[in-house]
Amino acid sequence: MAEPSLAVRRKSRPGSARKRSRAPVQPSAVCSPVARKRPSSGGEGPPAETPCSNDSEEDMFGDYDSFYGNDSLLAQIDDIEHKYLQDKNIDIKAAGEIILGNLQSGIHQKKQDNFSTSENMLVLKADKEDAFQMNENDPVDSNQEPTDSILDDLPSSQLLYFEKMDELSAGSRISPVSERTNKCVNSSSDKIRSPSSFCEDDEHGNRPTDFSSDSKCDLFKTESLKDHLKSAMTGNAKVQTLQVSKTKQLKEAVLSEEICVARKTIESSSVDIGPFYGLPSKVKDLFRQFRGIETLYEWQHDCLMLESLQQRKNLIYSLPTSGGKTLVAEIIILRELLCRQKDVLMILPYVAIVQEKVRGLSSFGIELGFLVEEYAGSKGRFPPIKRRIKKSLYIATIEKGHALVNSLIETERIDDLGLIVVDELHMLGEGSRGATLEITLAKILYTSKNTQIIGMSATLNNVADLQKFLQAEYYTNNFRPVELKEYIKIRDTIYAVDSKTENGFTFSRCLNFKYSSNLEKADPDHIIALVTEVIPKYSCLIFCPTKRNCENVASMVCKYLKKEFRAHREKEKQDLIKNLKNIGNGSVCPVLKQTIPFGIAYHHSGLTNDERKSIEEAYSAGVLCLLACTATLAAGVNLPARRVILRAPYVANEFLKKNQYKQMIGRAGRAGIDSAGESILIVQEKDKHLVQDLINSPLENCYSNLLLELTKGMQSLLLSLVGLKQQLLSKEKSLSEIIKDGLENLIEKGLLKGRISEKDHNSKCTLTITLLGKATYKGSIDLAYCSLLYRELKKGLEGLILESNLHLLYLATPYDMTSNCSPDWMIYLRLFNQLSAAEQKVADAVGVPESFITKKASGQAIRKNVDSVVVNRLYLSFVLYTLLKETNIWSVSEKFNMSRGYVQNLLNSAASFASCVLHFCEELEEFWVYKALLTELTKQLTYCVKTELIPLMEVAGVLEARAKQLYNAGYKTLAHLANANPETLVKMIEHLSRRQAKQIVSSAKMLLSEKAEALQEEVEELLKVPTDIPGTY
Repeated sequence: MAEPSLAVRRKSRPGSARKRSRAPVQPSAVCSPVARKRPSSGGEGPPAETPCSNDSEEDMFGDYDSFYGNDSLLAQIDDIEHKYLQDKNIDIKAAGEIILGNLQSGIHQKKQDNFSTSENMLVLKADKEDAFQMNENDPVDSNQEPTDSILDDLPSSQLLYFEKMDELSAGSRISPVSERTNKCVNSSSDKIRSPSSFCEDDEHGNRPTDFSSDSKCDLFKTESLKDHLKSAMTGNAKVQTLQVSKTKQLKEAVLSEEICVARKTIESSSVDIGPFYGLPSKVKDLFRQFRGIETLYEWQHDCLMLESLQQRKNLIYSLPTSGGKTLVAEIIILRELLCRQKDVLMILPYVAIVQEKVRGLSSFGIELGFLVEEYAGSKGRFPPIKRRIKKSLYIATIEKGHALVNSLIETERIDDLGLIVVDELHMLGEGSRGATLEITLAKILYTSKNTQIIGMSATLNNVADLQKFLQAEYYTNNFRPVELKEYIKIRDTIYAVDSKTENGFTFSRCLNFKYSSNLEKADPDHIIALVTEVIPKYSCLIFCPTKRNCENVASMVCKYLKKEFRAHREKEKQDLIKNLKNIGNGSVCPVLKQTIPFGIAYHHSGLTNDERKSIEEAYSAGVLCLLACTATLAAGVNLPARRVILRAPYVANEFLKKNQYKQMIGRAGRAGIDSAGESILIVQEKDKHLVQDLINSPLENCYSNLLLELTKGMQSLLLSLVGLKQQLLSKEKSLSEIIKDGLENLIEKGLLKGRISEKDHNSKCTLTITLLGKATYKGSIDLAYCSLLYRELKKGLEGLILESNLHLLYLATPYDMTSNCSPDWMIYLRLFNQLSAAEQKVADAVGVPESFITKKASGQAIRKNVDSVVVNRLYLSFVLYTLLKETNIWSVSEKFNMSRGYVQNLLNSAASFASCVLHFCEELEEFWVYKALLTELTKQLTYCVKTELIPLMEVAGVLEARAKQLYNAGYKTLAHLANANPETLVKMIEHLSRRQAKQIVSSAKMLLSEKAEALQEEVEELLKVPTDIPGTY
């Protein structure tokens, strides 16, 4: 039975003499009082300092309130002792309990203030046990482990003291009395270690113990109790303490305890979820430190407290853009990693967003002890390394996320994945990528009952259908941190969007900007008037239908701006141009060179990765105040603005969809910076009715694309399901014709083996996957091209030309890029003639003879038919071959008369496809020769830089230009970056902000930690003793 907590009333002493401090005699000894001193009640002078002396224990405790000065309390103890120890046959253990019970009641009667002395009273209980637990026949277990309920209240010094007492008692067995006393000490010590022994009379028996009267007199006098008490206090005061930072120990203890509490809370699905939504309070400090987030919005708190989340049900939540959805997801992710100790997969739509998120969360991983792994482009391991200690957060694109889930299912590790978070859930309804995402989620739902799915989006309509598919709860809120005002502009009049009115909008104001006749012709849509109302003080985005339109708008606006705009942050804009010039090895886009001095730039897929990153950073820093961009920016990286202008209600040649409109205008209003955000849609008179319908219409429904996307949809799903040995296709009567046709098509292509019964629907159809089928789904190869890829790889084995990497590049050139390629035949011929004789054989080997290229270049008629896919693919191989030699996108794009954005996209696609072909070859033994070759080629395509820069470019967010800066500054390895000082980086590297420097260092540390963990796992696996050694039992 647990004893009530003990408290003692402290005896009042007048004057300030009570408050004293002692200096230690030896540096190693620490003189610490048992109880906290009370502040002085009188006198303003400083307290007298008395040195600590080992000679006077009386003086050591003379001025502390204690039991010693409480005569009435000691008198009670004395009376109780004499009363219950007169009879020799009294059970000593029972007597001890009664005495302690009376002692406690006496103390409670005298309690006036809430000063706890649990440590002292535990010592007192030990001494009382010394006095009364003296049954010689009681067993003593010196190895009994201490339990938490008693020892939680003991300081380390007290525990050391008890150990010392045990040692002393073990060495002093002289007389029968002292022998019994020693047994008593050991017994009492054990009983303190095991609280259950306080009430285990049935185990030890209630036998009376025979004492001599002399021993009673020696052991049970009040002086003995005082001596024991003072001895314990002296031991506490004199004990040596370890020279360790108490602050550090305390922080570590608090963090460890909070993680344990949070983990128990999550497991028990309790509503009371601890200090910070089930996470240690350190997480809250990190959000403040890294993100500047002090408190959560009310909706975020409500969402995190949902009962469905506590019960780990699947959840879909929807809020307007910039409402703070991602923060909620990150807290849920951290809860899974730290509390439930499970891996997490986060799926994001684009490579740039994946890299941004990896940079942002790496610092959390370093501080909290988990790994952040990037799965985008050519990066990512399949299956991922199985970690023994640290858990992993996989941040992936849709395609890489699908491949990762496949590998986890195949290796029977899917239950290691505790959570999957999908951003932009509405992408389920967008073509082949939506089909891939749907397949991924379907597999999770079918194979793992323990994996929670969280989906979020700003634009969802048919939520009920999605809830049914994901078996999920739903939460929504209309919260926006910054109010969004929507406007429509027709001619020079601006209307406010108002759903309550009949036509959807009401008059707001007329533009007040004087236009000359020339300016009216150049800017009929009054873009300059709309822009100059906000820039350069605030930022502005102009969404344009096409890439060419972006560049034209940027050029037009800067032509008619006043010269005063050039003076705004002039030096930083010149630095940006200089940086772009370095990126292009001396070349810079003439449009950007013209617009950047005015704080204007364009942003679309025609930029290289380095250019895009530099422009985004300059815009975020306020150096650029206006971006003319395409719709892809709306779903890409987070670049908010005070005002968003939609140049026209079109994306390319298609009329704007409500989802696209909401994504674009959602960029308006920056939390913490702007008090309001506004969007203006420029409308021509002819489109007025279409825009009215757009404003008043609901969001588009999200429909499955599995049936529409045959090779990337249903057939891909069926192939992987059979490959992963799922039991989906047993004896379902409701199999549709499209599934049947899909299976027959897969059998025809040689990806599956088996027969489908056409007559008997009840008979089981047994399907097995072929080696080619397995290689196809594990390599994530489009089913439309898998047979062609196999044939070309097989043909390559007959005569693979390795004098250069041109032949390999051809095999790694993506098929889906060929349809957009229109070769310049003169360039084609010139490049062919520059090849060596061995390299020219590659063209013949793949089926493009020299005569064909020559006739095409000279305009002659072609009699022999040559496959256009092969011709275009070889041309793109020439582009990649030149790019790997020169490693400069600018010069290559000029040489081939292509946009640099197209060349950049080709390079990224080739790196990703080379990685897929590598995984394809790993599953087919006949292609063993390609494994080592493609591994190296994939790395070359991924980074496309000189070899010495590759280790730096492995760090998330470090592109070629930044890698060159770091290398030239002396940071030549990953270890250099991981151990760099961010402040030093800022000073040494041009155009590097403090935030970027910290992210680079954190990402480098995370990557280094990940590599070290992988090597450690490999070492442990090698040293692991097999369980099936012959001859062992």
